[in-house]
Amino acid sequence: MIQKFTTLTATAVPLPIENIDTDQIIPARFLKSTSRSGFGDNLFYDWRYDEKGKLKEEFVMNKSEFRGPILVAGKNFGCGSSREHAAWAISGAGFRAVISSHFADIFRNNALNNHLLPVTVSEEMLAKIFQAIKENPRTEIRIDLFDMFVEISGTGHRENFKIPPHNRECMINGYDDVDYLVTLRDQIASYEQNKIDD
Repeated sequence: MIQKFTTLTATAVPLPIENIDTDQIIPARFLKSTSRSGFGDNLFYDWRYDEKGKLKEEFVMNKSEFRGPILVAGKNFGCGSSREHAAWAISGAGFRAVISSHFADIFRNNALNNHLLPVTVSEEMLAKIFQAIKENPRTEIRIDLFDMFVEISGTGHRENFKIPPHNRECMINGYDDVDYLVTLRDQIASYEQNKIDD
């Protein structure tokens, strides 16, 4: 069952690196499986682990102070190849949303199709989020999909974001594309009837 996304208030993992491509998100050698499961363990593998498979203590995801279902990344996140596995890996690692000032178009679409919310904010807002987390790793970020805004809790810094209406409705209601089409069946039937009548 697809998990609904309405509002999310949580701590975040900061990754202030620009131009993170899909091969860094999920290296090509892990793409053999066509199932969506298991990719989370290999998210940012070459950054998280050394050549012996040991955790690199300096990488942000391996630091105990940074936890949460929100990933905050530098601009142009998800560039590179069009692999859908990148969205699978991020979701599989427990993230429900990614905040950045810019997403590669294909990654953004793949994320939305897999119920991973890509939140695009201004560079100014992104800098404020990074700074707030740097000052206090327990800073909570609020993402409201109903009213489409992101807010740094306790600071008053808030900014609206955009998301296509179809994707917004699917995420709020936990719909896949088939579920969404079912909700439109009366409109589709009416449209088809009008075509026949014409």
